[in-house]
Amino acid sequence: MGKLLFWIVLIILVLFVARIAGRMAAQRQADAQGGQKKKAQGAQPPPSLESMVRCAHCGIHLPRSEALLQNGQTWCSADHARLGPAKR
Repeated sequence: MGKLLFWIVLIILVLFVARIAGRMAAQRQADAQGGQKKKAQGAQPPPSLESMVRCAHCGIHLPRSEALLQNGQTWCSADHARLGPAKR
């Protein structure tokens, strides 16, 4: 019974070590590919961030480039600009 337990523990240990080695190899490969991608991209500027504005009628937030600006207020659509500010 002792020999059987020894072999079971030994097999589990070998499988555990193989699993750790596989993870380390995959991590090394991923790091190498990530480095190549960074070199290929070079010094590209990061994408520009755009400020968000709130519709004066419904309160939804949307990018400033998609909003309508009328009379100093921002609107999400022409219909909401026509309706005017919400009465709360």
